[in-house]
Amino acid sequence: MVNIGIIGIGFMGYTHFEGARQLDGGRVAAIATRNTSKLAGDWTGIQGNFGPPAGQVDLSDVRTYTDYRELLADPEIDLVDICLPNDLHEQVTLDAIAAGKSVLVEKPIAVELAAADRMLQAARQQGTLLMVGHVLPFFPEFRFAVDCVRSGRYGKLCAAHFRRVITPPNWSDDMSDFRKLGGWGIDLHIHDNHFISLIGGVPREVFSRGITEDGFVNHVHTQYIYDDPRLAVSCVSGGLGAAALQFTHGFELYLDAATILFNAGTYGGEWIVDRPLTVITDAVSHPELTGGAEWYSAFTDELQTAVNAVRENQEPRILSAELARDALRLCHAEARSIESGTSQTLV
Repeated sequence: MVNIGIIGIGFMGYTHFEGARQLDGGRVAAIATRNTSKLAGDWTGIQGNFGPPAGQVDLSDVRTYTDYRELLADPEIDLVDICLPNDLHEQVTLDAIAAGKSVLVEKPIAVELAAADRMLQAARQQGTLLMVGHVLPFFPEFRFAVDCVRSGRYGKLCAAHFRRVITPPNWSDDMSDFRKLGGWGIDLHIHDNHFISLIGGVPREVFSRGITEDGFVNHVHTQYIYDDPRLAVSCVSGGLGAAALQFTHGFELYLDAATILFNAGTYGGEWIVDRPLTVITDAVSHPELTGGAEWYSAFTDELQTAVNAVRENQEPRILSAELARDALRLCHAEARSIESGTSQTLV
C-alpha cells in the first residue's frame, strides 16, 4: 500500500482527497494544513470551478498535522502530494525531497524557471521521484487525443488548435491575485503548453501576441514553431472571457486521415458540451469514452499513475517533471515574445 500525505487542503487538496478514494494500492494516510477547522473535518466553504462544494469529512483514519514538516517526518508516508498555492511549490517540494519522499506536486511545477530547475536538480541528486500533476491528459477527450496521436491510427499530426479561456475568477482569494499564480499564462495556459509538448514534442520557439501585466501573461495567442515546417500548432488562452463565460476549452486536431474536434465550457453557470468529441473521416462518429463518471475521476487516474510510479520507482512521461519544466519554459518564452514582438526560443 502506498501511503499518501496531502499538504494543503484548499480546492485542489479536497479534489485529490476525493479522487484518492478510488485508488488501487494507494490511500490518503495523512494531511497537513494550518487550518484547525479543516483538521477537524470541517471542509465547508471549499469550492472550485467544477465539482460540488466540500462539506464534513471523516478523518478518523487519517493522521493530521498543522506543520507540513511533521508530515514529512512521518516514516509511513511514501508519496507527498503537494496541493499548495503556486508560489509555495518550490520550498515544500525541496523539503519533501530532502526527507526522501516521492513527490507529486500540483501544476505548475513553479512560477519561476530557476525554481523549477532547483527542484529538478534536487530530485536527481537525491534519487527521488518528482512528478507534476498536469491532469489534462487524464480527461477522457484529451486522453483520446493523446492515444490517437501516439498510436498513429489516423496518421501523422499535421495541425492543431487549442483554446482555454476563463473570466477572471472571483471564487477564491488565492485565484484572484494573478501575480501569485504567475498570471493566467502560467496558472491556466500551462495546461495547453504541457499537452502540446506531450503530443507534438516540445516546440523550438514561439511567436505570441496578447496582454502582459507586471510581466505576467493574462491573454495569449501563440503559434508554436517546430523544426518540421509542415506542423502548424496554435492556441488561445487567458483570462479574457466575459463575465458569463466562466470557462471554455477545446481542440481541433488535423491528422492525415481524420479531423478530431471537441469543445465544452461553463456558460452562464451551466456546463455545456457544444461539440462532443467528434472524429471526422469519410463519416462522422462520436467515440465512446472510457474513464470514471465522478467529477474527480481524472484526478483518480492521475493519482493512480503516481501510485504506480512509486511502486515501480519509474517516472511516467505524462507526469514528468522535466516535461512540466519545459511547459513553464514555453510560458516564459511567450511572455518575452509578447513584450518584444518577435519569436522567442526556449531558454
